[in-house]
Amino acid sequence: MNLDRAVLAFAGTVVLVSLALGYLVSPYWFLLTAFAGLNMLQAAFTGFCPAAMIFKAFGVKSGNAFR
Repeated sequence: MNLDRAVLAFAGTVVLVSLALGYLVSPYWFLLTAFAGLNMLQAAFTGFCPAAMIFKAFGVKSGNAFR
């Protein structure tokens, strides 16, 4: 798995988990969904993604979008 796929899988997991928690526990969890969406949007324009930096530190191979 390369860095791009790891970041997308992590973002998708965060969105799905926060949606489930927002529905089952508290609507305040939807703020995490909004944060994940905003982070993905800014990463698309700037190329800066904290999750990519963390995955890279763990040794995940670089992809095309994040290096």
